[in-house]
Amino acid sequence: MTATHVNTTTPAVTLAGVSKTYGRGNGAVRALDGVSLAFDPGSFTAIMGPSGSGKTTLLLCAAGLDRPDAGTVRIAGTDVAGLGERQRARLRRRKVSFVFQSFNLLPSLTAAQNVVLPLRLAGEHPRRQTVRDALARVGLDDRGRHRPAQLSGGQQQRVAIARALITDPEVIFADEPTGALDRRAAREVLGMLRQATDQDGRTLVMVTHDPVAAAVAERVVFLADGRVVDEIAAPGPEAVANRMTELER
Repeated sequence: MTATHVNTTTPAVTLAGVSKTYGRGNGAVRALDGVSLAFDPGSFTAIMGPSGSGKTTLLLCAAGLDRPDAGTVRIAGTDVAGLGERQRARLRRRKVSFVFQSFNLLPSLTAAQNVVLPLRLAGEHPRRQTVRDALARVGLDDRGRHRPAQLSGGQQQRVAIARALITDPEVIFADEPTGALDRRAAREVLGMLRQATDQDGRTLVMVTHDPVAAAVAERVVFLADGRVVDEIAAPGPEAVANRMTELER
């Protein structure tokens, strides 16, 4: 797969003063409170924080899947809030892909059919070799006809990564991508995500609770109570774990 050519002068994703509240009155929960962050092209950032700190909400807003109540979100320089729903969907299809903890594969489809699904939904008809190459890249070229139930958790997540990469996105958002995997499978998946940044120049934003996973990124941003409270560059697992322990006290 060819490397993605990106504009290095413009952040891949920018959040400026983003706030989001769920519910009303006494039941209202302020998930994000004035968050401002920028993710440079070709960077790998991990988002961490205690439960309820706003990590997943940040990911949803940054990806254009949820609208903030205040602030702006830009993907590749485009103000997402200024787009209609159809335009936002088109932007996501062209610029963004996702990897989830639960894999989100369709059980009735084969691995190959799951991988090609985003292109099919976009009305494209890729060559079979394109799908084979995508599966080969994640080490599953011999599993194309297997359905998800016939694959291990690690293999299913690799199918999900192949599906994320086949659209040639500029940004990949990953929500706890190793949360359902054993240590070996998690290490393989993290290596593939790291490769997407190092070799293809893709921007990766990953929510995780695992300090070892976070240390694969070159930057870790910490949230607490919906706010950015700290970040560490070139993190080691021990430094990340220590900071998380302090935040959870």
